Amino acid sequence: MKYRGFLFDLDGTLVDSLPAVIRAWSLWGERHGLSAEEVLSYIHGKPAINSLRHFMAGQSEEAIQAEFLWLERLEAEDTQGVQAIPGALALLSTLNELQIPWAIVTSGSIPVAHARHKAANLPMPKVFITAENIKHGKPNPEPYLLGAERLGLSATHCVVVEDAPAGIISGLDAGSAVIAMNAPADAPRINEVTFRVATLEPVNVIKEDSGEFTLSIVA
Repeated sequence: MKYRGFLFDLDGTLVDSLPAVIRAWSLWGERHGLSAEEVLSYIHGKPAINSLRHFMAGQSEEAIQAEFLWLERLEAEDTQGVQAIPGALALLSTLNELQIPWAIVTSGSIPVAHARHKAANLPMPKVFITAENIKHGKPNPEPYLLGAERLGLSATHCVVVEDAPAGIISGLDAGSAVIAMNAPADAPRINEVTFRVATLEPVNVIKEDSGEFTLSIVA
C-alpha cells in the first residue's frame, strides 16, 4: 500500500506525557471524590471537555467550563517529565527531509498541546489540529478527516499513528491506515490496524518519485 501523508496523535504517540496526565487528572478526581483509576480509565484519547461533561453530568455548563479552565491551566504548566517518545524525533526529521506532509491531530487544547510539544523538543508540523478546531472529538473521525484536509490530502491516503482506542477508531473510520502504538490488546477493532508497534523506532518510510511512500516495520 502507498500513502502520501502522516497524521499523528500527540500524547502517548509522539510525546510521553503520561506522568503529567496522571498527576493532573488524579488531582482533579480527588477534588470531586472520584478515584484516579475511575477517571484515568475513561479520559484517554478524548477531549478533556467531553470527559468533564461525562463526570459532571447534571451540572451547569458554567461549572464545567470553570473546571476545564482549572484543569487546562494545570496541564499546561506541569510539563515535568514530558519527553519525546523513542523514535519520534528521528521519524519526524525523516519526513521533513523527504518532504512528506505530516500533521499533529490531538484532542488536547492549544495551551496543553503546545506546552507538551515544546517540552518534547519536536519540530513544528505544517498542520496542528487541537480541540479548538473540532466539533466532534475522537472516536468520531472528524479530527483526522480535518487533519488530512488541511494537508490537502484525502484521509485514505494518510497513515494515522495512535495509541488510544478512541483515536484508533477515529483513524479507521476516517478511512486511514492506522499504526497502533502500545494500544491495549483488547482495544476495539485492533485487528483492523495495519501495524502494531511499541515505539516509533522501527517505522520505516521509503518515498518514491511519484511523491507516494511505502511503509514497513523494521525488526
